[in-house]
Amino acid sequence: MKELARYLFENLYFDFQGDITAEKVREFLREDDSKEARALLSKIIEEKGIDDLLITLADCLKDHIRTGVSEQIIREQLATYSDS
Repeated sequence: MKELARYLFENLYFDFQGDITAEKVREFLREDDSKEARALLSKIIEEKGIDDLLITLADCLKDHIRTGVSEQIIREQLATYSDS
């Protein structure tokens, strides 16, 4: 049972449900004048969409499953993504 639980945990992945599109992300960021929001918006434009963002974010959040995923962790990962 321990091995199965470990295997399942190590192979767990995040997926985002709902209607998340590049335009929806832009709407969320439009009113945000922070440096992080501007950098993320630039990155989305540079990448021509949000597919890479969502894949990278989900992969990075996987590292936080054991300790917990919070809005703060998500914000930090978004900032890291936009700086890359």
